[in-house]
Amino acid sequence: MKDVKCECGHVNPHGTVLCEACGKILDEQEKEKQLLDMRYEGSARRSQTYNKTIIDKIWNFFSSVKVGVWLIIVTLIASAVGTILPQEMYIPPTIAADEYYQQQYGWVGKLYYQLGFENLYSSWWYMLLIAMIGVSLVICSLDRVVPLYKALKAQNVTRHEGFLRRQRIFGVNKGVNVTELSVIKEHLKARRYHVREDNGDLLAEKGRFSRWGPYVNHVGLIIFLLGCLLRSIPGMYVDKTMWLREGETAVIPGTNEQYYLKNDKFILQLYDKNKDKTYESALSKVNQVAKNYQSNVVLYKRVGQGLPGEKPDLKKEQAFKIRVNQPLTFNGYSVFQVDYKLDELNAMSFSLTNKKTSQSYGDLKINLYDPKTKYDLGKGYSVEILSYFPDFEFSKSGEPTTKSRIPNNPAFVFRMFSPDKPKGETSFVAIKQTIEPFGNNEYKMSFRGIETKNVSGLTIRKDSTLWAIIIGGIIFMIGVIQGAYWNHRRIWIQNKNGDVWIAGHTNKNWYGLKREIETVLSDTKLNMPEDQLQTEKMD
Repeated sequence: MKDVKCECGHVNPHGTVLCEACGKILDEQEKEKQLLDMRYEGSARRSQTYNKTIIDKIWNFFSSVKVGVWLIIVTLIASAVGTILPQEMYIPPTIAADEYYQQQYGWVGKLYYQLGFENLYSSWWYMLLIAMIGVSLVICSLDRVVPLYKALKAQNVTRHEGFLRRQRIFGVNKGVNVTELSVIKEHLKARRYHVREDNGDLLAEKGRFSRWGPYVNHVGLIIFLLGCLLRSIPGMYVDKTMWLREGETAVIPGTNEQYYLKNDKFILQLYDKNKDKTYESALSKVNQVAKNYQSNVVLYKRVGQGLPGEKPDLKKEQAFKIRVNQPLTFNGYSVFQVDYKLDELNAMSFSLTNKKTSQSYGDLKINLYDPKTKYDLGKGYSVEILSYFPDFEFSKSGEPTTKSRIPNNPAFVFRMFSPDKPKGETSFVAIKQTIEPFGNNEYKMSFRGIETKNVSGLTIRKDSTLWAIIIGGIIFMIGVIQGAYWNHRRIWIQNKNGDVWIAGHTNKNWYGLKREIETVLSDTKLNMPEDQLQTEKMD
């Protein structure tokens, strides 16, 4: 591919339609048009010139505006589908995601999960779409802005006759006094035009920076998309939930097991309709309205790494009272109070009892979140838990199962051993329900009581990508303003064999350009050039 040398002496890249310096038409197809296409100054774009190697084909694919638009449309559709069902982060953590979607939404939920929509915004294919949009923006911009910049930088004051004739605003004035040009020059400067002069010819230009507005938009979008991609890097973006019971110490999700939180006490304060007269009418309609709910917590930091399964060595960092809109903040993380549960089952007490005599042979207390396998009651009496169903229900096949790992409706299969029953007796025990599957037993598990705890619902958030999203948004808006409120205007005034040729071009707002030319030509005898596009339509 050889460069093309114009008769003016300027060497143009292969594929150039208009000479960058003088504007002479180099493409034979362009000569057939009434008006010139000045969108990219007739510059040679790589995507329209090279199409041989695989790199050329990739470049040409991503440089297409249609491809970029379709990528955005596909991404928007995928994003919309991702909002139909809740994302995995918002479903109960007590049940596997594939089971949850199928149980709650049937075959639609199963398909939703299989297609990867449950973690849409962090899925590899969604990130690939975002990356492809970014690549398209980069290549589209480079494919256009580089040749456009070179063409505008190389433009001469004196332009080819064919270039002037095929501008939308064009006119010829015969027999003009030379002093008229000096008046026009002063008028142009008064209108804040940058005026260049060469051999009596004038090129007045202003607002060129507005041509870069779309590409500034692209830069802002690229930075914005980069911020979105950074969210997929572990530790850069965290949005997790945790339920923390009173007295419990648990690792804070999303902190790489470096920080732990202990819930010392949960406090709930309610409005009193006898004292809070302002809300008396509202309180009369409902039983309870929370005035304040808070978690008194202690933040710990892990010391050292330790071995897997080993109890971590924790160092106290601070104590804090988390309230609504008053989060605990540390090392870029924020822990918000968002929900609570009162009197959640925590432990149940039973007694091994003889059914006939009602004599008790020992009590046992079962931690519903960490039950033991076997409880030794002494003197040859013991109880073994064969099966535990924290949230008991019967499946469609009639088998006992659990809906979740939260003890909302606990049930047990006990094996009771005694000196006279060394092989043991089996009993299924649930709330208000006891089943003896192998006949009548001599012993039973008598319910003694329950222990409850309040639970704090907390949200953990960290966003180290916000700076990129904010900067990208600001740059994008700068590009919007730059391209929307200014326009690139050029006026050529040239002396051709005693006649004065006037041509004008703008990337938008032709009415404003024509009004400005009228103002520039005022106080002179020069006629206003014609709008050839309107003349063509009238013809």
